[in-house]
Amino acid sequence: MYQKTIRELREDNDKTQAEIGAVIGVPQSYYSKQELGLKPFKVEQIIELAKYYKVSADYILGLPRGLDWPR
Repeated sequence: MYQKTIRELREDNDKTQAEIGAVIGVPQSYYSKQELGLKPFKVEQIIELAKYYKVSADYILGLPRGLDWPR
């Protein structure tokens, strides 16, 4: 699931759960539950994480590149 990607991004950037929780506006204890998949991330939080880490939301969500979206 995408929680693994979010955790890996945090660890690769040497950030604590408290630091990233502050980025998305939640306490460390709640963020920990989100990373474990016990609480959902809101769409707005995924967007903030994508901006913070300078990656796409598709990357965070594990969507493959080049998807043929309906028009």
